[in-house]
Amino acid sequence: MKYATTALLLLTGVVHGQEPQVLSLKSRIDLPNVNGRIDHFSADLKGQRLFMSALGNHTVEVLDMESGKRIRTISDLAEPQGVYYDPSNNRLFVACAKDGATKVFDGSTLQLLESVKFSGDADNIRYDARGHRIVVGYGDGALAFLDSGGKKAGEIALDAHPESFQMERTGTRVFVNVPDRKEIQVADLVKNTLLGRWPVTSALKNYPMALDEAHHRLLIGCRTPARMLVIDTETGKQTASVEIVGDTDDLFYDVSTNRVYVIGGQGFVDVFDRKDPDHYNRIAHDSTAPGARTGLLVSDWGQLFVAVPRRGEQRAEILVYGTK
Repeated sequence: MKYATTALLLLTGVVHGQEPQVLSLKSRIDLPNVNGRIDHFSADLKGQRLFMSALGNHTVEVLDMESGKRIRTISDLAEPQGVYYDPSNNRLFVACAKDGATKVFDGSTLQLLESVKFSGDADNIRYDARGHRIVVGYGDGALAFLDSGGKKAGEIALDAHPESFQMERTGTRVFVNVPDRKEIQVADLVKNTLLGRWPVTSALKNYPMALDEAHHRLLIGCRTPARMLVIDTETGKQTASVEIVGDTDDLFYDVSTNRVYVIGGQGFVDVFDRKDPDHYNRIAHDSTAPGARTGLLVSDWGQLFVAVPRRGEQRAEILVYGTK
């Protein structure tokens, strides 16, 4: 009995001494009848909803996070890519690649209110808090501005198609990944002018981007080779290169925890702990599924969502991870 008690105490000590998991798989949301590539997400924090662009399925899927189920589908969209829910006026903006349109829906009824036509390939969408406007990257090279009702309100010309972009909150700059030019292009959101071009040469196919504004760093996800490049936003110079999961299309920086989340189609999520602005330690390399390269970090919910596309016997679903 004495030895059993001692063994139990030792086992308990080992269990209690273990560090908690960085990511914990909380649930899976099944997506029956969703086929093809899945692109970007947006969240309705107050309404506990998640919006997902199912590009290959030509739909936006609406998910209720309290029940963990899909509740609505917006159909007949021409390859939706970027999606943004604007809580200030309860509007949902969806950018479509095939016809170049950005569609505006009522956030409650999901009825179409407005359709804004661009020259082609409407892609990532962001919200400019300073200018109170929606920003859409599109075509052969431009960022377009829409007011809260979906009306065009100007644009910034770029040199090629924009992928992910991030905007300063305390400044007036926007940083844009332009992989066809092997550059990050920097523009002024007040003057609507291009300020500079920063070369990206140590790795190519720079698609996702996150901004650590407090420490003046851009985090760039590249695919060839698979690296996260760290760029000083004061100089435009690369200060670090970190190996990451392959085929990334979404990358997030959590300012509350100083952690970076990289989602890659190679079938993993990488999590890095920022030691200082130029040093990152990988603390997780968790298996997901082949082709699962997009998702969303919602820090307010303490959750990371990863989109798994249907491939053969692999079903379409969303993996819901706890991050705290």
